[in-house]
Amino acid sequence: MIHATAIVDPGAELEDNVEIGPYSIIKDNVFIGSGTVIGPHVVIDPYVTIEPDCQIFQYASIGAVPQSIKFEGEKTCVKIGRGSVIREFATINRGTGSGGGITEVGKKNFLMAYTHMAHDCRTGQEVVLANNTTLAGHITIGDHVIIGGLVAVHQFVRIGDYAFVGGKSALPKDVPPYVIASGDRARLHGLNKVGLKRSGFSQNVIFSLKKTYRIIFRIGLTLNEAIERVAAEVEQIPEVVKFVEFIKSSERGITR
Repeated sequence: MIHATAIVDPGAELEDNVEIGPYSIIKDNVFIGSGTVIGPHVVIDPYVTIEPDCQIFQYASIGAVPQSIKFEGEKTCVKIGRGSVIREFATINRGTGSGGGITEVGKKNFLMAYTHMAHDCRTGQEVVLANNTTLAGHITIGDHVIIGGLVAVHQFVRIGDYAFVGGKSALPKDVPPYVIASGDRARLHGLNKVGLKRSGFSQNVIFSLKKTYRIIFRIGLTLNEAIERVAAEVEQIPEVVKFVEFIKSSERGITR
């Protein structure tokens, strides 16, 4: 179902049941999976893969060359995961050769209006980016993360699984999994307990994470002292291990 005013390059590959709206432009080396709906006035540049059952609303721009002075025209790409929704005026740029070569939106993501994903960013599954969220380059976001509107995230920042970032925040440092962060510059405000409960985490897991959070962030220990105390006093369930390993592997530093 391709509207008469749409322009689809012969080098693009469209599976069955793809809909292309009026005045949209699909360039060469684009793959669009079955059941995907492309709205009007959408531009999809080369080297973009869109998995099945996605929705892309009007005026979105996907796969434009990265806004990077180091980019020299190398072949890089964008991948949109199955079942994702990309709303009006969202922009997603290709990766760079020096940054891994791919910008990737995970499965069942929801990118609201005017969101921007710069080069070499990656999101996990079921991530929500509210209106005007801006991701600078090389950002990694885990699974089930929710980011509020008008949030700016610095280059190379990581955001862990099940984190919640409040609106109008600025994130210059990594945000651990399972927590709430907000503010300019962002600070932590405890565990994302509501989100964890809604996602089916048990009371034991939430209690262990709460104890870990308190030891690391609330009682004035150095980071090394806190990590040793967590290892000695908290049950080493997978979620606690992930929390601690995320902090230990941080290169930009941790939001505190």
